[in-house]
Amino acid sequence: MSLSKNMKSATESYDKLKSYPLVEAVDMVKEFKYTQFDESVDLAINLDVDPRHAEDNIRVTTPLPHGTGKTVTVLVLAQGPKEKEAQEAGADFVGNKDYLTKIKNGWTDVDKIIATPDMMGELGKLGRILGPKGLMPNPKSGTVTMDVAKAVKDFKAGQVELRVEKTGIIHVPCGKVSFGTEKLVENIQTVYDMVMKARPASVKGQYLEKMSVSSTMGPGIQIDPASIR
Repeated sequence: MSLSKNMKSATESYDKLKSYPLVEAVDMVKEFKYTQFDESVDLAINLDVDPRHAEDNIRVTTPLPHGTGKTVTVLVLAQGPKEKEAQEAGADFVGNKDYLTKIKNGWTDVDKIIATPDMMGELGKLGRILGPKGLMPNPKSGTVTMDVAKAVKDFKAGQVELRVEKTGIIHVPCGKVSFGTEKLVENIQTVYDMVMKARPASVKGQYLEKMSVSSTMGPGIQIDPASIR
């Protein structure tokens, strides 16, 4: 009940229809934290795109200057020398057939799966398991690569994937409430810049329709995109 009262108080203390300057919006997210745990700070970006069309199906990655604040568990599916390369880079799990069997049996206890191209033939058969969980490796997301060491280090350091959903929205974590305002602002600016660079040529009118930031348990605060440029 306490959280509900706090949430009610928070939503009544700002204008839900107003777009706030980025710094002010981030400060409000930090102000509206009432839980004991360190909540994630998440960005939601509404775009005027239709992901059913290949050119509008945005899927890119970008490193965040200050990471996400989250420990990322990585599985690398590779063979031969690439296994050692992945282990030395800090992958949590490394293997091939043994992990393919585990996944087939329902094991998906990782945040990212990175695979070398030669593993995709067998891995592709597990799409019904990995697809719904967003774990299927893909070249566009940097998770199908021969440079497994770089991929492991990038994701461990806080690289995020910007993937548009069926509704035309990108959801992405951009830090923790415990981060200073400046760090959160820089992370959000980085995401914004990458999304704008990924604008499809097919979009002729307004591309970015709305952008909001929130903590895990807090209300969404709309951001004025003009304050980011």
